[in-house]
Amino acid sequence: MGKSFSAFDLDLEFGQEGEQLVKELLTHGHTIEVKRDRKWKDTHNVYVETECYFTGKQAWGASGLSVTEAKYWAFVLEDAVLFVPTDALRYAVKEFGNYTECHIPPNFSKGVLLTVPQILKSIKEYQGDK
Repeated sequence: MGKSFSAFDLDLEFGQEGEQLVKELLTHGHTIEVKRDRKWKDTHNVYVETECYFTGKQAWGASGLSVTEAKYWAFVLEDAVLFVPTDALRYAVKEFGNYTECHIPPNFSKGVLLTVPQILKSIKEYQGDK
């Protein structure tokens, strides 16, 4: 007869898997791109850059999410940090992103605005290669 697991055993294992992910994230187990948005507190949106204006080339080019090789993005929101798998963030940009341009010299850029609930929904919905 097979071993049966109690709800406690299953919850413990689930919790331990979460602890392992946090440990890997915090001890260089995964590459992480960290972003901080000054306006988030007022707008409730985070800005995800996808292009920027390269002054040396005098041209727009892919940047930010379009070129990152990081496995996760971390958004620092006040005293909290939201870790997002990069592929789920790309899904969020595609499904929910509100296109905008940033005209703050000298760092002109293009990207999208997302709310935290939209990002969380994308994490839940994104299936990728699972």
